[in-house]
Amino acid sequence: MIVRIAETEIDPDQIEAYGALLSEEIEASVRLEPGVIFLYALSVKGSRDKVLVIEGYADQAAYEAHLTSPHFLNYKTRTADMVRSLRLIETDPISLKAKNQISN
Repeated sequence: MIVRIAETEIDPDQIEAYGALLSEEIEASVRLEPGVIFLYALSVKGSRDKVLVIEGYADQAAYEAHLTSPHFLNYKTRTADMVRSLRLIETDPISLKAKNQISN
């Protein structure tokens, strides 16, 4: 399994629009892509312009398929001018457990 964290800084004037596009992309990815295990988007408390997305993919092929999916490419295009910085943090999962599906 591949787990990574996308750490982004968003233009503060575009937070609402960015959040809507991110939510739309996450919903489509989880619904349409069998290799997308989870996507969790969070903002840093007190800094809504700092957004973290915790991503889990079945394997490298699933991650690569996600990057070329129409809904992901649409999200990247539509949010390009909203994102001030992006850092991808690679991880080595130690223990991943969940009780049930969490949605918002």
